[in-house]
Amino acid sequence: MINKKLLAFALLIGIGFTAAAQAEEFLDNRWYVAPFGSYVNAGGDRHANNAGYGAGVGFGKIIDKHFNVELRGFYNGFDDSTNRSPQKNGQWDLAGGTADLQYYFWRDKLSPYTVIAAGGMNSYVNGRSGVGILGEAGAGFTYEFCDNLLFRSDVRYRYNNNLNAHLTPVGGTDEYHDMVVNVGFVIPLGPKPKAEAPVEAAPADCSTLDSDSDGVNDCIDTCPGTMAGSKVNAEGCPLTLELKGVNFEYDSAQLTPGAMSILDGVAENLIAYPQKNDIEVRGHTSSEGTNKHNMRLSQKRSQSVADYLGMKGVTNRLTAHGYGEDMPIADNSTEEGKSQNRRVELVWGN
Repeated sequence: MINKKLLAFALLIGIGFTAAAQAEEFLDNRWYVAPFGSYVNAGGDRHANNAGYGAGVGFGKIIDKHFNVELRGFYNGFDDSTNRSPQKNGQWDLAGGTADLQYYFWRDKLSPYTVIAAGGMNSYVNGRSGVGILGEAGAGFTYEFCDNLLFRSDVRYRYNNNLNAHLTPVGGTDEYHDMVVNVGFVIPLGPKPKAEAPVEAAPADCSTLDSDSDGVNDCIDTCPGTMAGSKVNAEGCPLTLELKGVNFEYDSAQLTPGAMSILDGVAENLIAYPQKNDIEVRGHTSSEGTNKHNMRLSQKRSQSVADYLGMKGVTNRLTAHGYGEDMPIADNSTEEGKSQNRRVELVWGN
């Protein structure tokens, strides 16, 4: 019947591989070889007073930030030649291999880890030999000398069951408990992966950009951030802006609620705009009514707009000027043309 301790080892290995699948991505995933020497303190159940020594080599792979997997082969030998007990057994020769799972708490120059292992081992003593199973658990550390050489040492408890091979005299046991101290090196194969420096995006060609959509590319636009809808000069600086939708009560300079809402947005843009040139607020009318009446009405309407913008915090010097019906932009003989001629414009000075 399989010993309960072996079941515990199997459970630990299963938990370890599950955790490995969930570990975060790690840059270094090289294969490596790991030669080592061993010191074995044999348990009393072997009736061997002398310490044993041995050697071995491992071949493994770095999986991620926390886990390595490794296959190891080893030989250990010790004897009880000085044992005065009548149960003296002679030379023990142990040769075997394990599959190891190592968990690193962190990866740095000094990296502590725990390890669990399972495998098989052939034991030869006193003219008898038997193949058994073994499990190991322990802790250790690595110390990185350079990218391709690390010092490594660990201490392990080893459980060995020789499966009724009866290697010791009558009354002995097939279960053995030893302590193993391993000292050696880890030699990663190939260059250590390095994190690539972030690639900076090449700056965009300013000649292909028009950040404020005024028709002048960013290379030559000396007035960035021009208000939408503005007519600009060759350098991208504003010349005029028609305040579309800024209407008044019939035959009055009283702004409508909709006009006030539009002017609120215009004021915000003018306050944010870095150029603080003087601005002329121009009022225009259609040809309905007398020229004198239209001139006076356009003056009042332009002044109403200038006053409202100033009240909203615009710091540009604002001057109001009414042009009446003198500067039409459409045919006054049609209703559509008259509607276009009734307008307010902002004109920037130098």
